[in-house]
Amino acid sequence: MLTPEWPAPRNVRAAFTTRGGGVSVPPFESLNVAAHVGDTASAVDENRRRLRAHLQLPAEPSWIEQVHGTDVADLDTVPPEHAIGFAADAVISRRTNRVCVVQVADCLPVLFAARDGSAVAAAHAGWRGLAAGVLEATVANLGIDPSRVVAWLGPAIGREHFEVGAEVRSAFLARDPDATKAFAANARGRWQCDLAALARRRLEAMRLTRVFDGSCCTYADAARFFSYRRDGQCGRMAALIWLT
Repeated sequence: MLTPEWPAPRNVRAAFTTRGGGVSVPPFESLNVAAHVGDTASAVDENRRRLRAHLQLPAEPSWIEQVHGTDVADLDTVPPEHAIGFAADAVISRRTNRVCVVQVADCLPVLFAARDGSAVAAAHAGWRGLAAGVLEATVANLGIDPSRVVAWLGPAIGREHFEVGAEVRSAFLARDPDATKAFAANARGRWQCDLAALARRRLEAMRLTRVFDGSCCTYADAARFFSYRRDGQCGRMAALIWLT
């Protein structure tokens, strides 16, 4: 597990899983928490059980069905048992003992916490969701002045390994012309994309300036992280946050 290094309130708990410590066999070796990638159900169940035990989670995480969109599941209105399988790319809660979670294997996980400890959220930000506004939707659903929120950017694919086409760059520049700073041209006529930099720009535009970064590249660190770009079929890590 990784523990975010950020000034979250004492009643906020957060964690990010690595790929080690589970029972899944290759190509899902070993702590795969995703039920949709082709791993056996028994292995995923045991990995999730180990996750709950290790973190002493107060409840089953809200395993949403992520679709690279901007919908937000509110665990205050959607019962936790109904949130499992709910199509969304972010989860929020203002109540204790409800575990927000997103799954990633190159996409950027973003955790949010109100500075007064009143609310938390987790967002799944691949380039499509990020361009469409998943971070803005998450903060809006929290209903808190963004200046009173802190954010943590978890491990994701780094710019050196995230090659994209012109359509991806255009999707961001259409809304923010200065987003060009997050793209570097390569020798193949394509672009190296900095997801974390794009996320920071979106957060800062909302006046959410207290942003902390895990600074880990999933593609570059095969020992600790799954990477879809690197491996194709693979497991998923989890970014979790909850109130106590």
